[in-house]
Amino acid sequence: MTAAPTDTPLKRTPLHGLHVELDARMVPFAGYAMPVQYANGILKEHLHVRVAAGLFDVSHMGQFEIRSRSKRGDDAARELESVVPMDILGLASGRQRYALLTNEQGGVRDDLMIARLGDRLLIVANAGCKDADEIYLREMLSKHCEIDRLDDWALLALQGPLAEVVLTALVPDVRSMRFMDVRAVKLLGADCIVSRSGYTGEDGFEISVPAAIAEAVARSLLKHPQAEMIGLGARDSLRLEAGLCLYGSDLDPDTTPVEAALEWSIQACRRSGGGRAGGFPGAKTILDQLVHGAPRRRVGLRPEGRAPVRHGARLFRDRSSSDEIGIVTSGGFGPSINAPVAMGYVMASIAASGAPIYAELRGERVAMQQSKLPFVASNYKR
Repeated sequence: MTAAPTDTPLKRTPLHGLHVELDARMVPFAGYAMPVQYANGILKEHLHVRVAAGLFDVSHMGQFEIRSRSKRGDDAARELESVVPMDILGLASGRQRYALLTNEQGGVRDDLMIARLGDRLLIVANAGCKDADEIYLREMLSKHCEIDRLDDWALLALQGPLAEVVLTALVPDVRSMRFMDVRAVKLLGADCIVSRSGYTGEDGFEISVPAAIAEAVARSLLKHPQAEMIGLGARDSLRLEAGLCLYGSDLDPDTTPVEAALEWSIQACRRSGGGRAGGFPGAKTILDQLVHGAPRRRVGLRPEGRAPVRHGARLFRDRSSSDEIGIVTSGGFGPSINAPVAMGYVMASIAASGAPIYAELRGERVAMQQSKLPFVASNYKR
């Protein structure tokens, strides 16, 4: 996770006062003042999520609601399929799907979560992309769809093997939910949306609540002895161990879904020969790569030794060659496995061979073994 300095006044989430009260170290991130860690530190926070339940403030993310302007409830889904290569028409009510906004070159504008609840589609977008996403979605969809940006809502992520225990103390009905289910619930008397999802590789929930009750909801969840507030530092190390992409690092407008090893997210009906093949930006490039492969590939990397190899490190074939073959896009220390881990892009032929790779670290070459992703097995309730 990187947080660029800024002279622009930072926005605050509805939980800002709670973060300050809990002595969080606040940093600028995507235009917001966000907690990177609390008193326990990133390592202990990370490990707590792996064994108990961690509560994250992700209210900086963008939330949108899309409805059809006509009486046909599937119009919004059909329109959304014109900008993502995913099956949205086939998404059942009460379910959620990972999706990619693509551009005309086949690159990724943003990665999203899309849920369907009856006649409405709910989208969660990355904080740094949400303004551009809103402009783009209104340009592409507003002829047939109503689009509302939910700036007066907050988003909390409760993650970890005990997340269900913590949340059912307030909302017993969520016990029956499975991974990627989404449901409207009452929380502290208010209408809220809960999805069984997250970005840590652990079981858990994302809870969309009106901003006015966000702090009260957080305090209620934190009353449970197994629940602790967790900062963005541990969220980043958890998602890296889970082999999940970070937009702006592992994904960008110049990277295709196939290069990013995300072809699993493109359902058969949107591929060549499918019932609704193509019809999305960059379809020619993406569909061709699905059949013939891409020139480069995202891979997992395990550096030798204890030193993390971080974002931007160049990758080479051997210790002395000047033949650059790729770059590290995410890297850090994996507390769960007590070793450094990284992800990066390399030439497709190198990725297929599984050959060792060498990273440039402080003027020296460090050997890195290619590794299957994720580094830590997911723990979703399916």
